[in-house]
Amino acid sequence: MASFHCSLVAFLMALSFSSIDVSLAARHLQQLPPMPTLPTTTLPPLPSMPTLPTNTLPPLPSMPTLPTTTLPPLPSMPTLPTSTLPPMPTIPALPKAGAVPPFPSLPSLPTLPNVPPLPSMPTIPTTIPSIPFLSPPPAPSSP
Repeated sequence: MASFHCSLVAFLMALSFSSIDVSLAARHLQQLPPMPTLPTTTLPPLPSMPTLPTNTLPPLPSMPTLPTTTLPPLPSMPTLPTSTLPPMPTIPALPKAGAVPPFPSLPSLPTLPNVPPLPSMPTIPTTIPSIPFLSPPPAPSSP
């Protein structure tokens, strides 16, 4: 969207600069005799920069010496008591695949009464019959 606005502004600027009055003014400026040269003036030399006084800063105070203290030694780590854990329980053995009891037998399903067969489904025609008034006219015969 921004590029559209930029191109629109550029188009309007080109359109305004291409008007007849601007073109005639530019041609008129090109056909003028050269401008007379203006006299050149020499500028006086710039004054030299005065030297600025340099300030001497007082020396920084020396760092005071801090008293050194000795830290007490760290206490030794106490030893943790070791305890004996009871043995892990054993996982009971799974039964073998042949040892699975058989499934109970399913009850027998009731029998259905005799139902008459369904009528056959009609077939859908695959060809479209031609309609006489919509068919194209016969081709003209050549003599």
